[in-house]
Amino acid sequence: MKKKGKIHVNNGGRIAKFAGRSNYGNPDEDGEGFRLRNRNLDNPRFGCYITTQKMGESSTERRSPLFVLENKDEVSETTIKPGNQPIETIDSIPSTLPVLPLRDVVLFPYMIFPVLVGRDSSLRSANQAVERGKYIFLVAQKNPSVDEPTRDDVFRDGTVAKIIQMLKLPNGLMKILVDGIVHGSVKQFLDNPGFLEAEVTVHKPQQPVGNELDALVRHTTSLFNEYVRLNRNIPPEVLMTFDGIKDPQRKLYYIASNIQQSVEVKQRVLQITSLRDQFYELSKTLMTEVDILKIEREIDTKVQDNIQKSQRKFFIQEQIRILQDELGEDEASPELAKLKEQVRKAKMPKEVEEKAMEEFNKLKKTPSMSPEFSVTRNYLDWLLAVPWVKRTKDNLEIDHVKKILEDDHYGLEKPKDRILEHIAVLNLVREMRGQILCFVGPPGVGKTSLAKSIARALGRKFVRMSLGGVRDEAEIRGHRRTYIGSLPGKIIQSMKRAGVVNPVILMDEVDKMSMDFRGDPSAALLEVLDPEQNIAFNDHYLEVDYDLSKVMFITTANVRYAIPLPLQDRMEIIELPGYLEHEKREIAKRHIIPKQLKEHGLDEKNVKLSDGAITKIIQGYTREAGVRNLEREIASVCRKVAKELVLTKQKNGKKEHHAKSPLVVNEEKVEQHLGVPKFRKKAAEQERRVGSVTGLAWTSVGGDILNVDVTIMRGGEKLTLTGQLGDVMKESAQAALSYIRSNAKKFGVDPDFYKSKEIHIHLPEGAIPKDGPSAGLTMAMAIISAASSRPARNDIAMTGEITLRGNVLPIGGLNEKFLAAQRSGIKTVLIPKENVKDLAEIPEKVKEGLKIIPVETIEEAMQYVFDGARKRK
Repeated sequence: MKKKGKIHVNNGGRIAKFAGRSNYGNPDEDGEGFRLRNRNLDNPRFGCYITTQKMGESSTERRSPLFVLENKDEVSETTIKPGNQPIETIDSIPSTLPVLPLRDVVLFPYMIFPVLVGRDSSLRSANQAVERGKYIFLVAQKNPSVDEPTRDDVFRDGTVAKIIQMLKLPNGLMKILVDGIVHGSVKQFLDNPGFLEAEVTVHKPQQPVGNELDALVRHTTSLFNEYVRLNRNIPPEVLMTFDGIKDPQRKLYYIASNIQQSVEVKQRVLQITSLRDQFYELSKTLMTEVDILKIEREIDTKVQDNIQKSQRKFFIQEQIRILQDELGEDEASPELAKLKEQVRKAKMPKEVEEKAMEEFNKLKKTPSMSPEFSVTRNYLDWLLAVPWVKRTKDNLEIDHVKKILEDDHYGLEKPKDRILEHIAVLNLVREMRGQILCFVGPPGVGKTSLAKSIARALGRKFVRMSLGGVRDEAEIRGHRRTYIGSLPGKIIQSMKRAGVVNPVILMDEVDKMSMDFRGDPSAALLEVLDPEQNIAFNDHYLEVDYDLSKVMFITTANVRYAIPLPLQDRMEIIELPGYLEHEKREIAKRHIIPKQLKEHGLDEKNVKLSDGAITKIIQGYTREAGVRNLEREIASVCRKVAKELVLTKQKNGKKEHHAKSPLVVNEEKVEQHLGVPKFRKKAAEQERRVGSVTGLAWTSVGGDILNVDVTIMRGGEKLTLTGQLGDVMKESAQAALSYIRSNAKKFGVDPDFYKSKEIHIHLPEGAIPKDGPSAGLTMAMAIISAASSRPARNDIAMTGEITLRGNVLPIGGLNEKFLAAQRSGIKTVLIPKENVKDLAEIPEKVKEGLKIIPVETIEEAMQYVFDGARKRK
């Protein structure tokens, strides 16, 4: 039976790092273990001796030289076997050595270090080193993630080491124990396909003497002592071993191996050849690390102090609470007493006050450091911040309200009348529910500003909330208190901002809400905007009923069909059409020009815009339903005029510029300031043409004339439609052609006009999409003109939907279409007979100069479009 033993190392400066202990080795075959002891290194020839000791026996010494020191720092090592050993020196190290790359570690001289070898090239390198005398060159990899490093992936400075033990593991890996001997550098790499091999230059240790080195050693030692004291990851035993080292170079490498730094920093220390410069580099690194560790210690101390203060405060508050419970006192602090008084004075409904007191009692018993304390306190603050009874007094004088609405807005008669009706009813009943209006119209027509004017006219607080892009139902109803950072929804937040129970709340862009997996906010609005339900609106955060019946809700939208039908059903929708040209002119004169002159420092007495200039800006530089672009263009003119006035003043050298006569901006000046007009005015055809008829179209930015051109040519019997026509307009063209083919003789057209012919209908300005049924009558007249070769009148325009029976059906947008006819010089307009009733709502100014003829059938319209059609009939 073999006896067990171990090799113990205590060699005065060599660092054995193996399994956390300063020992290494296995017993020999005879069960004998070996102990290495360092002798006095002053002896230049004999450094260490071996003692053998069997387990359970007393120590017997077997002296055998292991190291020969050229000086006391140059060390070579041979195999560890008792008996007579050959003497080896640094000079006996071969110049060509196998190279073993190491990941994330720099091996210094005098270090004993275990290495787990697994790469094929590394295994071959280690085996070759054992065969050549156990010397190997250890270098660090530049990038540890490289699996098969080449000569460019390793540093050129490393440590010549000797393999003192090798153990092959069952999984094919190899564990070797290496002893760092001396610093070396790669002179050149050799071509070896199996493993890295290099010609190595050995840097013999040189120990300078002098006061500077002693000072460096003392300074570095002091820094290292402080570093170990501050660093929690380094045990104090490291200093005990360090104090036993006397040699400066060994001290240096011992410190470098124990500091926690990157490979690059340690490599810089290793590759410096001068011991003095090495100490300087190491001192700089230690100073930086000590400063960082001091800051970490300060931060840790502050955190600990704060935790202790918080715990102390918590204990004191708990003691106070227990004492107050014993004494029968209700409130734990003046702050809670004040909070309770606020709850009592808030005049909440009975159910809400009971809920508030319940939460207050819960708050009293909750420690202030508990997260629940802040949640409950925030809830009570919200209950107190929301108005329960406070309200503003309405101004119900109809004349006053009418004056404010007229001052702020021109036109918009329907919404103004609706507001005045509402004021009149409030004068009689004092309280009315169902005050939910929805203004629908294109951008820039004054929906938001009209809501502000309504609030100002009534003397109510105004709150605006934007719903554009809202996709979470919790944005309306709020989040439940179980969530961290939960808040009430936009409705309750708006009520808090208003501070009264009867504000005017504007819900802007109600048609731009969307929905996703978090819910449908438009469905949450159904309760808010329902007069029968919003008397008890329940927010998820408050969890109490809140009365919204006194609020006047106004919503706005650009497109009516984008609003969900259930939501439309709960609102009174008022259409705000785009402004007509004469309305824009009046708005510019009454509101935009005075405002822009004031903002640009101009005086209305010195600068005037003529009516022609305003009309030119409207027609040539804007194409919109509202007046936003008109305001921008007028602002641009004002800037140009301001620049002109300042240049004139500076040129004349006067402090003030008082013109004898006002500066008038006319049409020529507008074009000079704004450049070439962006839009052209479309005029009617000047001469009659076969197959060309003028129609009227409605657009979102007003009306326009629409030319329809038809040509018939040889080809296959088909109908070609161009000009970006929508499906409805294409169907109108097909209906017109079918009706004309079936009634060709009635219209004086050859019944076979379409045979072997291709009919092409084109609507100019092909880049603009067009759709709608109102061009049906125009296309029918154009087909008849082309098929009968008769020119149509060029001073007449028409609009109307047609059927396969030849009837003309009513259409919309007459206001805009009449204005388009006026602008284009059209004198006669054909409209469907059923639209006659709509003429009463059209202002006389719009109908001025137009001869409006109602028609009921296509046949009747022919009498006015073609000269002599009535006689022929």
